[in-house]
Amino acid sequence: SSGINAEYGRYTLRQQLQMTRQELSYALYQHDAACRVIARQDKEVTAAREALATLKPQAALAAQQPVAPAPVPVHVAVPAEPARPEPMEVETQLVPIGLSEEVLQQLQQTHVKLTSLRKKRGKEMPEGLPTAQQLKHYTQTSSHPGLHSASLPGILCLDLLPNSKRTVTGGADRNIVVFDKEAEKIVCTLKGHTKKVTNVVAHPNEKTIISASPDTHLRIWDIDGESCKHTLRIHDGPVTGLSLHPTGDYMLSCSADQHWGFSDIGTGKLLCKVADQSVSHGLTCCQFHPDGLIFGTGTSDSLVKIWDFKEQKSAANFPGHSGPISAIAFSENGYYLATSADDEVVKLWDLRKLRNFKTISLDDKYTVRGLTFDNSGHYLAVAGPDVRVYQISKQCDLVVTWDAHTQDSTDVSFGPDVNYVASVSNDRTLKFYSAN
Repeated sequence: SSGINAEYGRYTLRQQLQMTRQELSYALYQHDAACRVIARQDKEVTAAREALATLKPQAALAAQQPVAPAPVPVHVAVPAEPARPEPMEVETQLVPIGLSEEVLQQLQQTHVKLTSLRKKRGKEMPEGLPTAQQLKHYTQTSSHPGLHSASLPGILCLDLLPNSKRTVTGGADRNIVVFDKEAEKIVCTLKGHTKKVTNVVAHPNEKTIISASPDTHLRIWDIDGESCKHTLRIHDGPVTGLSLHPTGDYMLSCSADQHWGFSDIGTGKLLCKVADQSVSHGLTCCQFHPDGLIFGTGTSDSLVKIWDFKEQKSAANFPGHSGPISAIAFSENGYYLATSADDEVVKLWDLRKLRNFKTISLDDKYTVRGLTFDNSGHYLAVAGPDVRVYQISKQCDLVVTWDAHTQDSTDVSFGPDVNYVASVSNDRTLKFYSAN
């Protein structure tokens, strides 16, 4: 009898152990599910807070507006405007129409005028430009995380509207955003590209933006109308570079299809399209020289080329990098060219002597994503794992480094007379740096 009782007791314990294990397994499953829900909600709350950070200044500005009594004429309600019809988008034909004598003459006259002005400016530091010591004390003064979508994070390119406080950004979310730095609000969001926006250029004298994307299209936008005036399908591959000619009337584009193109912004017509016959690799970037009769391109096989635009031929080659060329930038005084690739250096070239006069060594695994000179040619900004500024001299000293972004910075730009610096990043933020 005692043996039967002992066996029954063990059986009961085994049953209880099995039930306990089942309950524990179920509890662990519930805990795991709850953790997943909490993590998702935390992510949604973070995205909402970031969006709210951008909306709050707009709400504050709206709340500050006085509410006038109805009888005052200036505040009398008026009928709502009729809905604006959808803008008619024109996709321009691919066939080049050629460079007329009138266009070539315009480019030559611009070249002569700008060359003369550049010589008058000389090499002296412009009045009002901060010294390296002053620039060293610049710190982050604002950060704006809510400009582009949180579902496709990353701001990939940046430009500044020269005569205003507005910035233009292009994102992985396929949108272009015009942001007012002073009012801290979004002016407009331009939609139309079907892939990420990798290049944006703001016209210096008109409310026009040009954008490029791997979707093979270039788009010319009207800011006031918030509409696309022209869609140009010039290239057969991703558009990798974009530059505005100094006249403000034409633009240069390049592509992985090994071609560069020259187009009229006003008409949206392609004037010429040229293939680089000497290489079998795609073009990765391009920029006009400030005088407008030469321009530079980078290739995926580490070569930098200087082109004579009128002859439509290569005028000089700058070898020395390894890996695809990631960025090129001409100094505004026309003397220097900065280049970078996947080789952890920035090379500076003297265009008067056609030689490399300085190689700036960067940190290990430092990938340069953007290069830009200030308008005087005295400072060079580099975007990558951090944002840094060098003073252009024989030594090319590092002036300041900002590591405010939580992911790689993708582009950087100087404000007028370097009164501030702006950068964008894969962390979805636009940041400004200036003196306190």
